[in-house]
Amino acid sequence: MTVRSLAAAALVVLASLVLSPVAAPASQATSVTVTASEFKFKLSTSSAKAGKVTFKVTNKGKIPHDFKIAGKKTPMLKPGKSATLTATIKKGKNAYLCTVSGHAGLGMKGSFTGK
Repeated sequence: MTVRSLAAAALVVLASLVLSPVAAPASQATSVTVTASEFKFKLSTSSAKAGKVTFKVTNKGKIPHDFKIAGKKTPMLKPGKSATLTATIKKGKNAYLCTVSGHAGLGMKGSFTGK
């Protein structure tokens, strides 16, 4: 191989490396921190891109609570306990609530917006 053909081959290899599309990283679920207490939820954000969202729910109250959104629900959380829940959030408003009898009526409900 001549120097000229070797240089041409090197340019082809270099061009293919530079011009190759780079795969985008796999999208990760958005993470939202949820604090439950009597009788309210506090979320770290009220919206996220529609799709998979992971909710880390911690009960900082004095009685058991759970968290339900988009057809998914945490187990009943005793005071001081946490659970992680991944749900598929749709565009628009997605209602959430505590399913313990009477808790939603006392304020443990809201909506999370999928953008």
